[in-house]
Amino acid sequence: MPNFNDFSFKAQPWYNEAEFRPLFAKAVSLNTIVIHCFDPRASEIPAVVAKHFGEVYPGENVLDEAGNRVGHTTTLFPVSVAGGRAVAGVQSIATMVHLFGIKRVVVVHHSFCGATSFTNEGIIDAFKHEHGSDISSAFDHDSICISDFETSLKYDVGVVRANPGVPANVEIYGFFYNIDTLELTEVVSDIPDQAEA
Repeated sequence: MPNFNDFSFKAQPWYNEAEFRPLFAKAVSLNTIVIHCFDPRASEIPAVVAKHFGEVYPGENVLDEAGNRVGHTTTLFPVSVAGGRAVAGVQSIATMVHLFGIKRVVVVHHSFCGATSFTNEGIIDAFKHEHGSDISSAFDHDSICISDFETSLKYDVGVVRANPGVPANVEIYGFFYNIDTLELTEVVSDIPDQAEA
């Protein structure tokens, strides 16, 4: 079995964190993160968001002379999580801000999402009875299910804005996506005043 750590940037003899970070951002010019549900019926959400904002997705790998993957042409990074809830994506946002200096976060909730089929109490009770596990304090109760799309999107945009890993100059949007009509509708936005940014 190979030493998998040999495939880490930090293990390379030429690696210097301060010098490498700006090069990494040039290899993949990400501008936007989209947090969306992993429901396969809504799998086109990243492409629809990319089209809306004029981004490139899915893009193509950039190869060096030896055929190694050294970059990519996409400008949008998808984060797939249950219900498209932002709380599950904030660590990814902070990482992408650090590596790529992203400019925009887009949260998308979609029609007929499984997260609209249960209540907080329902899933907590089900786990108690079916698995003998108390998850009542394991998750933020406002991020478990979707009881109202406008409320959940406004809440999630607020979760992203309040996170210290999201700089004040990052634009944040909340969209609703209809999986049957393929319509993307802006519900809420938090766009910093350019004079303040």
